[in-house]
Amino acid sequence: MPMRRTVTITKALADESRLRSLMALRGGELCLCQLIDLLELAPSTVSKHLTILHDAGLVERRKEGRWAYYRVAGVDAPGDVRAAIDWAIGSLQSSPVALRDAERLVALRRSDLEELAACYRS
Repeated sequence: MPMRRTVTITKALADESRLRSLMALRGGELCLCQLIDLLELAPSTVSKHLTILHDAGLVERRKEGRWAYYRVAGVDAPGDVRAAIDWAIGSLQSSPVALRDAERLVALRRSDLEELAACYRS
């Protein structure tokens, strides 16, 4: 595995908010507004964290109109990326923070996206 990509992947995993995002996405695709609500950070901060994860190949994103959706990189991701994802999720799946976030995500997944996003419009 090339040194530069290894550094990019490890830097992307070297932040608690990015790890929390990755853990949240293990349960399926989420809208950016759902991740903002979960992490309780500024929209620009969450967006930056997700860009770092995306640039490292750890998450995929899609746009649908004005909505941005994220998911964990699929099985077709390079082996080193899949190994990093599997390691991070395996290491953190029973952490108190991940368990608390998983509980909050149950409600967030049922939330109306328009209502969630209304908090972040100027």
